[in-house]
Amino acid sequence: MSPAEKVVAGVDLGGTAINYTFLDERGEFLIDGLCEHPARSVEGPAVCLGQIADGLEMACGKAGVDRAKLVAVGLDTPGPASGSGVLSKKGSTNFVHPAWAGYDMRAGLESRLGLPVTYLNDGNAAALWGHVSIFGSDNTATSVSAIIGTGLGGGVIVGGRVVTGRNGFGGELGHVLIPHESVPGMEGAVPACNCGRTGDLESLCSLTAIRRTLLPHFLARNPGHPLAADEIGDAAKKVRGLAERGDTMCRDIFRVQAHALGLFFDEMVNVFDPDALIVGGGAVETSDEFRRWFLDEIRAGMPSQREEQASLPIHVMPTGDSAGARGAALDAARMVRERGL
Repeated sequence: MSPAEKVVAGVDLGGTAINYTFLDERGEFLIDGLCEHPARSVEGPAVCLGQIADGLEMACGKAGVDRAKLVAVGLDTPGPASGSGVLSKKGSTNFVHPAWAGYDMRAGLESRLGLPVTYLNDGNAAALWGHVSIFGSDNTATSVSAIIGTGLGGGVIVGGRVVTGRNGFGGELGHVLIPHESVPGMEGAVPACNCGRTGDLESLCSLTAIRRTLLPHFLARNPGHPLAADEIGDAAKKVRGLAERGDTMCRDIFRVQAHALGLFFDEMVNVFDPDALIVGGGAVETSDEFRRWFLDEIRAGMPSQREEQASLPIHVMPTGDSAGARGAALDAARMVRERGL
């Protein structure tokens, strides 16, 4: 097979690492797994964009990609940012340097690389990859993805396109309110989110939710549990491992998260009537037994549905941490096709 003449890159900028992938014109990804370079976003745009460019050269070498064949780059980052990649003037956890306030991330990287650049937030990029991996690149399907991490990311794909909305905040699924009072085990708890809402999905379904709300809530009921002796931040990081090994209290914490997802997905089913639901993140990047248990608990947490919706599949996000970069590359490939580059 002759080498491809056109290649696009996917760049996933995270808090501590930048992940890269490449997609050729035949639709083949040229890197398996992670290809990472340290992120230095806390040092401001000049340093960070230089770091992205340096890492791209490194990734080209690793993948055996001729830099001259790169025709476009897809970028994804955490938000908040507009649909065109202009970061919020209020800043964010990953962009604390004052020079980031209101910075046009997409245009800045485009100027630095001398290549066309597309932009998605990281949740939408991962959702796009999950969707295409299930339905293929040419489809009219609808999917809803929820990705559990430090926060709760995700996205909605309709007709193979990311729903970004007027201001780019489409797919901010973590901040959709759910009836948290009806989640078994949450009686008396007040789940607060960093966004200021009480009872949104992220306030129950994230590592932050475990640390801030769920673990303290359950430890108050189980004061003799071994985690009660640990600092709460350290203890929160141990919950998943203990849950995998069958610890009753830790399983109850993840049951709350699964049932919260069930309520959220029920809302999305009644809005979009999707072809698939997709779950990603730490709760499903686990042992097969725990993953199956968690998915079963999600379905158990969904209210009774119409007969036609009972067979709606719940998929696990493929490729884990490389999903964002792959989705960003798919978005860049779409632009190349539409512009005839």
